[in-house]
Amino acid sequence: MTAPSTYGLSTQARNLQWLLTDLVEEVPGVNSVAVVSSDGLLLLSSEPAAVRDEAGQGKGRPKGPRGASADLATIVSGLGSLTTGAAALMDGGGVKQTMVAMEHGSVFVMAISDGSLLGVHAAPDCDMSVVAYHMALFVGRAGHVLTPEVRSELRQSMEKTP
Repeated sequence: MTAPSTYGLSTQARNLQWLLTDLVEEVPGVNSVAVVSSDGLLLLSSEPAAVRDEAGQGKGRPKGPRGASADLATIVSGLGSLTTGAAALMDGGGVKQTMVAMEHGSVFVMAISDGSLLGVHAAPDCDMSVVAYHMALFVGRAGHVLTPEVRSELRQSMEKTP
């Protein structure tokens, strides 16, 4: 996984990056993860890992959507907006989680307490309940840490990442 450098970040921002890295590396089938602010800006992301052949050799093509964290962030932000609007039309209350199952993968979106969203792109054969469980753990741990100051710090660190 390639992630923005944590050098110079606060302890809270480094902990969030560690939680995100843990989610990608420890949950089978997770290709990439993005945390998006309530206004649609990318706060944290994991660049998708390279696809590996059976011998463990990298093929160079990323597994994530188009290989860019910005793509996943755009999808997460769009799904969040769409489902929030749908919930309002249906008097359904707040949206807790959205899942899109596709032929070649799945996208999960889960609300974080401040209006930010956690998005996960996963393989088609992932165990959806395991992915959702680990997302809920991330949200529970990250929700109280994602203060306006930390969001600003994370946004600035993402802008510096090539």
